[in-house]
Amino acid sequence: MVANIMSRLSFVLVRKCLKPLQIVRTFTSLNTVVAEQDKLLVQNKNPLPTGSKRTPLFNFHMSHQGRMIDFSGWQLPVQYSASIVQSHIHTRAHSSLFDISHMLQIKIHGKDRIKFIEQLVVSDIENLNINSACLTLYTNKMGGIIDDLIITKTTDYLYVVSNAGRAENDLRHLNEQLEKSNDLDVNIEVLSNQALLALQGPSSSVVLQKFVPFDLATLAFMESASTTFSNTIQCRINRSGYTGEDGFEISLDATDAEQVASLLLESSEVALAGLGCRDSLRLEAGLCLYGNDIDERTTPVEANLTWTIGKRRRELADFPGADIILRQIRDGVERKRVGIVTNGQCPRSGSAVIDQKDEKIGLITSGCPSPSLKYNIGMGYVSTANARIGTGVYLVVKNKKIQGNIVKLPFVPSKHYKPNATKK
Repeated sequence: MVANIMSRLSFVLVRKCLKPLQIVRTFTSLNTVVAEQDKLLVQNKNPLPTGSKRTPLFNFHMSHQGRMIDFSGWQLPVQYSASIVQSHIHTRAHSSLFDISHMLQIKIHGKDRIKFIEQLVVSDIENLNINSACLTLYTNKMGGIIDDLIITKTTDYLYVVSNAGRAENDLRHLNEQLEKSNDLDVNIEVLSNQALLALQGPSSSVVLQKFVPFDLATLAFMESASTTFSNTIQCRINRSGYTGEDGFEISLDATDAEQVASLLLESSEVALAGLGCRDSLRLEAGLCLYGNDIDERTTPVEANLTWTIGKRRRELADFPGADIILRQIRDGVERKRVGIVTNGQCPRSGSAVIDQKDEKIGLITSGCPSPSLKYNIGMGYVSTANARIGTGVYLVVKNKKIQGNIVKLPFVPSKHYKPNATKK
């Protein structure tokens, strides 16, 4: 379901608005793209199911002209008054505020919390520094990816954020492991009364600095701090995000979410942004969307996420699917996740990738026009023999062959912050 919805969000940028060749190949007419995109959003607006959930900012979104859709059972804005392209460009140049309160937030308590979580994930949590975070993966016994998640290690607990579309599955997975771990001192707390905001973009640290009591210049990418916002609001701030830009994710009590969002929006640098540009931003950054680019049939090695597997964990070989994954690291895989660019029609999720002999060699999993690069980009899997950067391929879009090339990911270089990175 998540994959289908995000594909539709991407198609907002490609259907009709990119049909004329002069727009497809040059992407110069952003006004045309914006106008057509607005028409498509009206045509494709998803009805909101009666049972869909609302984040603490639902009324806030409505009062700011948020165009709401159902996403993973949640009512969330796909955009506001600005177009998706405009929001995307604003995020890259300034800062945008995203409501990501739909994501699953939990805390894992107990003296055996690290031992417990390492029975489920591939990363080395034991050697992770206090108040540091890492991207990791729940894997199954076949080496497939159950979900991708961020784990933050604090002095007293593990703070975990994972995908809304996998929330029910993840909680079941955790509880099943908990039942097998009666001898471990572990307790899982679901943070159902917490909101989660993402402030993303090059000016985000300048904007946020006004409200926090410590120097954000000391907080590196994937580091975390428990602090206050505007002196009184308790929150946890992680320097992370899903855009490739410098940015922060702020976890706070649901009752404080609207106040914090309003204060951040007082800055002329900050604009509200929705799911639409979040998808195009993450694709430019080469980041995976669960259900599109990774799933339970995809291994970390195939997905080019081998770097999430800690050295100590490889040596112990004690994570789910370790035998298969470690063999793939040693012997290689038949397919790999790659980036593909084209000056032709935009690659759609599900489009076949073929070689010069018209033989199918892979499949597109995500695609959209790149507002930053002004040409069309896609991500997908191709046979390892054809995964070399610079390899020419063809994409089959609406029964037409579109020429493309394999490129290095990410499409747009990430701007993750490192303190004193320019000093020798």
